[in-house]
Amino acid sequence: MNPTAMSGGPARVLVVDDLDASRFIASSWLRRSGHTVVEATTAAEAFVALDEQLFDLVLLDVHLPDMSGYDVTERIKADPRTSSIPVVMLSATYIEPEDKVTGLTRGADAYLTEPVDPGELLANVEAALRYHRARALAEHLADRLTRLTAATFTINAAATFDALVEAAAVGAADVLDAEATAVLTTPSGAVRVATAADRRSPAWSHSDVAGVEAWTSALNPGVGVTVTEADALPWLPEAPAVVALARTKLRRQPICIAVDPHAVVTADDRNLLRQLAQATALAAEGLHTFAEEHSLALTLQRSLLPRTLPHHPALPMTARYEPASSNAEIGGDFYDVIELDGRMLIAIGDVCGHSIEAATVMAEVRHTFRAYALEGHSPAEILRRVDTMLERFHPTGGLTTMCLLLVDLEAGTMAVANAGHVPPLVADDQGTRYTEVKGPLLGLGMDRPEATELPLPRGTTVLLTTDGLVERNGVDLDEGMEKLRAATSYADDMDELADRLIAQLGQGKQDDIALLLLRRLA
Repeated sequence: MNPTAMSGGPARVLVVDDLDASRFIASSWLRRSGHTVVEATTAAEAFVALDEQLFDLVLLDVHLPDMSGYDVTERIKADPRTSSIPVVMLSATYIEPEDKVTGLTRGADAYLTEPVDPGELLANVEAALRYHRARALAEHLADRLTRLTAATFTINAAATFDALVEAAAVGAADVLDAEATAVLTTPSGAVRVATAADRRSPAWSHSDVAGVEAWTSALNPGVGVTVTEADALPWLPEAPAVVALARTKLRRQPICIAVDPHAVVTADDRNLLRQLAQATALAAEGLHTFAEEHSLALTLQRSLLPRTLPHHPALPMTARYEPASSNAEIGGDFYDVIELDGRMLIAIGDVCGHSIEAATVMAEVRHTFRAYALEGHSPAEILRRVDTMLERFHPTGGLTTMCLLLVDLEAGTMAVANAGHVPPLVADDQGTRYTEVKGPLLGLGMDRPEATELPLPRGTTVLLTTDGLVERNGVDLDEGMEKLRAATSYADDMDELADRLIAQLGQGKQDDIALLLLRRLA
């Protein structure tokens, strides 16, 4: 059904009758009532017209020279493209009651016999149109609501601002069957614009557009959703549009969805646009909140790590901390380095979990480690004492892995004590290998071995990391450790090596990564 007729305007009617007089009379009555009429004399002509044009109703003679009107009706109703078109049958020959029953049974929406009163004909036409208009409107709205549900789901599932602006543009184009543009502002202040032509061939682009903030401010949207008409858009000065602006807080820049004015005609259209804008604003608020929490967590996490590493010409070091890509909570990964009378004590550890509690335990572990290190205890004894502290004060949430290296440059050795942590990776001209030093997790109160003393020849590189770099869901830990071993070289620049390992093995991880590299030069 064409949009004009669906909204209640004049209909487009196909009149099929091989008798010129009957066809002329019926067509004249319909035209006087404001309808547009197309005439056909045979079933073949009728099918050609139905293939080439849109009709809102067919007025069909039962007796045609090339096909029965009953068969024509069945064919119209069987074709998905024309099945919703109402058919009013008109008969001057078949006038028995069973003929009317046959016509209605085989798909006709009304069955009239000639001679027919013009009022009766027009009343039946209007009744058929009224019913099918209501049905078409209901199906049209149901289809749009289904698209709105799908668009809202995609909008809410967007994990980035770029994905969100794309989802909003594509969703609006899909729901309103028109080109749509979505605009939002990222936490950094960059304005992102995405345009989608339609749901079948979405094409979007991202760009920074000057003047958008001043333009939205001029429209003065408050908290909530505003739908208004705009004569021009900052990114498309020549095009008028219907614009929906929405935001959840005054301190946020509003999101904007703009569509062609011809796509927003009814109150239902405006309501659909309003709901899309509201869903986008709520999703944007969630991303803003996540970004703020992630930034806060990262700032807090970094504040608990060493600001600088000790500088020793014979033992250069570099470290990296990479927060989980999909987690806004603070983690328990840490590293630390302490100079002790010519020796260097290096620690790396990981408190299980992502939470304020994990960060609190991590801070306690790090301070406890420092205190016992400054008292002069051996690496194994430091682990024992940290283990006692955790068992005493954090019996349910203090499980921690930790590895300590005590480097003695004068002796050319390193003493390694491990508590359930990824073992140190040693790389030299003989190859790359993990040290065979193990021990139980901290927080369990279990016996643990003394440190293992290993040689540290000149030119040796040692890598310490938390399991975030080697662990991935559904993949064996040994496989991740092997990938790290194969990617590590003793001769590479350490800063370049650290960056490359994070880029190759640390992307998309759900756990934080702490990484520390050291190399003995002399």
